[in-house]
Amino acid sequence: MTTGGTGALVRRPDGSTRATLLELLFDVVFVASLALTSTLLAERHTWSTATMVLLMLTAIWWTWSVTATTTEFYDPQQRPIQAILMVAMVGSVGMGASLPKIASGHALVFAVAYVGTHVIRGFILITSLHQQRHRLAEIRATRFLFWFLVSGVFWIAGALFDTVNWTLWSIAIAIDLVSAAARYPTPGLGRVPFDQYERTTAHLGERYQQFVILALGDIILVPTLQVSRGEFTGLRVAALFCAFAVMLLLWQIYVFRAGELLEAGARAGRPARVAPYTHLVMLAGVVGTAASFDLVVARPTGTTPVGWLLLIMGGPALFVIGRVLFTLLVSMLVPWRRMLCLILPLLTLPWAGRWPPLLVTTSVALGLAAHILLPGAARETTPGLRVRQPDD
Repeated sequence: MTTGGTGALVRRPDGSTRATLLELLFDVVFVASLALTSTLLAERHTWSTATMVLLMLTAIWWTWSVTATTTEFYDPQQRPIQAILMVAMVGSVGMGASLPKIASGHALVFAVAYVGTHVIRGFILITSLHQQRHRLAEIRATRFLFWFLVSGVFWIAGALFDTVNWTLWSIAIAIDLVSAAARYPTPGLGRVPFDQYERTTAHLGERYQQFVILALGDIILVPTLQVSRGEFTGLRVAALFCAFAVMLLLWQIYVFRAGELLEAGARAGRPARVAPYTHLVMLAGVVGTAASFDLVVARPTGTTPVGWLLLIMGGPALFVIGRVLFTLLVSMLVPWRRMLCLILPLLTLPWAGRWPPLLVTTSVALGLAAHILLPGAARETTPGLRVRQPDD
C-alpha cells in the first residue's frame, strides 16, 4: 500500500525486507533494456560494437544498482521513493530505445536519460530528507548527487558531437564506478561511513537475486524471438533447447545458496560494496550468452566464426568469473573447482572453429554442467563462511 508523504523516509531496521510490486515492475523494465543490448551485440558482433555495448550495459546496470541501493536505505512504500523508481523506469526506457541510434546522432537522448535519472533522484531525496530533518541521510544523498553531477558533465559533453566522443563517455562511467568504490568522497562532507553499508538487510540480497533471475530469462527470450521470425527446423529448435539448458545451468551456478552468501557477508557491509561490480561481470556474461544464441539459432550448422566463438564461450565464462569473484570478495574461500571448470570448454578451441555452432554450444553446456555435478562444487556457499572485514 502506498503511504502518504508524512512517514519516515529512511527504512526502519525492523521494517519489511520484501520487494514491493513497483520494485519488481522496475526490474522488468530494466531487463527489457538488457535484451536490447544482446540484440545489438548479435547484429554487429565486432570489437568496437562489443566495447560500446559494454559501456552502455554498465550505464544501464549502474542505474539499476544505485536505485536498488536507494530502496534498501529508504522505504520504498513512501511516495518520494516511488517517484524515484518511476523516474528510473522512464530513464531506462530512454536509454534502451536510444541504444540502436547512438551511433547515428541520438547519443544525447541516452546521456540525458542516464544523467537525468541520477540527478532527479538526488534532488528528490535531498528535498524530502531536508523536510524531515534526516541530516545524516541528507548528507549521504548529497554525496551521491555531487559525483553524478561531475560525471554528468562528461556524459552530456560527449554526446554533443556529431559522433559520440567515447573518450569522454569512458571517463564519465569511470567516475561513476570509481567514486562509488571510494565511498563517494565529497569536499566538505567526507566519505560514506562504513556503518551505513553495514545496515544492509536481506532486502538488498533479494533484489540482486531477483534481477539476475529475470536477466537470465534473456538467454531464452532473445533466441526464441529469432526462431519465431524464421524457418522452424529441427536444428534450430535443438539450439533453442540448448539455450534453455545453458540458462538453467547458469541459474543453478548463481542461485544455489547465494542467499546464504549474501546474508553471511551482510554483517561486514561487503556485499553492498562488491555486488555492483561482480554482478556487472555476470550481466555482461548474460548479454554475451543471449547474443550468441541469437546467432546460433539463426545458423546452427556450418563452421563457427571467431566472433561467434568469443560470444559462445566468453559469455558463460564471464558469468562464472563474476560469480567466482563475488564468492572470493565476500568470503575467505577460493572456489577452485569453479575456476578449474572454466578451462574445460577452452580445451576445444583448436578445433571449435571447424565445428558447427550447435556443437560448440553443446560443449559449453557440458562444461557448465561440470560446475554442478562435480563433487564439492557448491562448498563455497555453505553456511558458516568466514567473512572478510571492511578495510579503512
